Amino acid sequence: MLRTHTCGELRLQDINKTVILCGWVQKVRDKGSLLWIDLRDRYGLTQLLLEENSSEAQALLTARQLGREFVVKATGMVIERMSKNSKMDTGDIEIKVTEIEILNSAKVPPFIIEDETDGGDDLRMKYRYLDLRRGIVRKNLELRHRMAKATRDYMDGNGFLEVETPVLIKSTPEGARDFVVPSRLNAGEFYALPQSPQTFKQLLMVSGFDRYFQIVKCFRDEDLRADRQPEFTQIDCEMSFITQEDILNMFEGLVKHLFKSLKGLEFAKFPRMTYADAMKYYGADKPDTRFDMQFVEITDLAKGKGFKVFDDSEIVVGVCAKGCAEYTRKQIDELTEFVKKPQIGAKGLVYVKHGNEGVKSSVDKFFSPEQLTEWLELFGAEKGDLVLILSGETEKTRKQLSELRLEMGNRLGLRDKNVYKPLWVLDFPLLEWNEEMQRYHAMHHPFTSPKPEDIGKLHSHPSEVRANAYDMVINGVEVGGGSIRIHDRALQATMFRLLGFTDEQAKAQFGFLMDAFEFGAPPHGGIAFGFDRLCSLFGGAESIRDFIAFPKNNAGRDVMIDSPSEISEEQLKELSIGVVKSVK
Repeated sequence: MLRTHTCGELRLQDINKTVILCGWVQKVRDKGSLLWIDLRDRYGLTQLLLEENSSEAQALLTARQLGREFVVKATGMVIERMSKNSKMDTGDIEIKVTEIEILNSAKVPPFIIEDETDGGDDLRMKYRYLDLRRGIVRKNLELRHRMAKATRDYMDGNGFLEVETPVLIKSTPEGARDFVVPSRLNAGEFYALPQSPQTFKQLLMVSGFDRYFQIVKCFRDEDLRADRQPEFTQIDCEMSFITQEDILNMFEGLVKHLFKSLKGLEFAKFPRMTYADAMKYYGADKPDTRFDMQFVEITDLAKGKGFKVFDDSEIVVGVCAKGCAEYTRKQIDELTEFVKKPQIGAKGLVYVKHGNEGVKSSVDKFFSPEQLTEWLELFGAEKGDLVLILSGETEKTRKQLSELRLEMGNRLGLRDKNVYKPLWVLDFPLLEWNEEMQRYHAMHHPFTSPKPEDIGKLHSHPSEVRANAYDMVINGVEVGGGSIRIHDRALQATMFRLLGFTDEQAKAQFGFLMDAFEFGAPPHGGIAFGFDRLCSLFGGAESIRDFIAFPKNNAGRDVMIDSPSEISEEQLKELSIGVVKSVK
């Protein structure tokens, strides 16, 4: 090794040792008779000291040639710092340099490589290899590494076998769009990159590998946002000879293990909530339960009193914002504009204040103080509280109120990123109706088993059938989801027909799985966790990009290597694909 120590490990007990450090120059401070260099590597920062009146004139001469991000090798003795820095792990010591060697020079970087940088997102993405030198980004990837290790430790300790599944697979019509890969050897035919290893892990269960897991790359060609990337990582798991309760207990155990190992936090049994209750009380299938503010429906009390907005609505529903009765007209108007934004789509907002001057509302013309007081009682509102109410079509209004609830949670500081509230959401609908295509879609995927007690409704009332499915939600983020699978060929065929497949289409797409079910498929089920999402949640960040070494931007581009890009005509001909020029 060129170095004897890293830039993050030397302490007071190392005083008088002669050491060699290698790293990047973060900062040079030249005071004439004294010169200091902050030297950085992956492990931390160490201060180097050079003195003009020392015998090491050549070292000082070399040091004065240094710029930011030069790569250097420094030899010297560990001494105690006169002015200690409690913010640095190595802040009690410095290195009195006797020799310094420039291993490589560097251009001036396009942004400051420190935790507080002047580089914007686009610039840092273009020079991601420089951004990765920043301590705050490095710590994100260290967290990701520790999470992967802790996951493997838990899974191995519970008898799971890590098995790699293929990356070049067959395109399937369900779910998001596939990324496709042309085959040179099979002209005109294409592989798809896996959206998940779903069918392969089910085949592993048929093969007798009763406990499987994989930390696996998956690919979905879909619109991007903060918690989505075209390529992402899952903790993918499957078990045989189990019930839903076994799955919940096993993987609740995994998440508890991760919290204990990485954050020192312990949890009691995770609460459970049905999908129906999540939608009724929070308007979302991934409720943020760090704060209360549950929905209260007042449809029967509010309709039929001459207020047309309520009278024409399917539902009248609201939330109680504790301590907000003193909100000004300007603040109420801001909330009204918030719910009227196109991405939310409400037509307006009704409020009722329970303030020091009594009960006041925006609908005083239509409702008496006694009627408004009855509303407040239903909301559990006390003096000082503010009730916010929306109305309209049931499903849309609940979603709109869900956004308003989260906005109030943000404004009131109730969504503390250092507080974690995990829960299971259960009993999802098996199917959802697509009005445009006039057919059912699987809410999870086509291999999800219905609740045994609901199988009889598959033909008569398919919309009422509940799935044997479950999601894990933490702080309003779906971090994992899974189901008990169908393991019977006849039931799987019925499911495909409900989803609009002909028998021929089902055989063409999934015949290999249907055939496997005839060779003794065990009852099985599993779950997949969004590994990137878990990392960002544990790291207290909004975006998963901060925890991926080389992420794509919101347009799905890697601006560092300029990908995707055109390929040559020769390559296209080899792949039997006509030449198509992209439009930029």
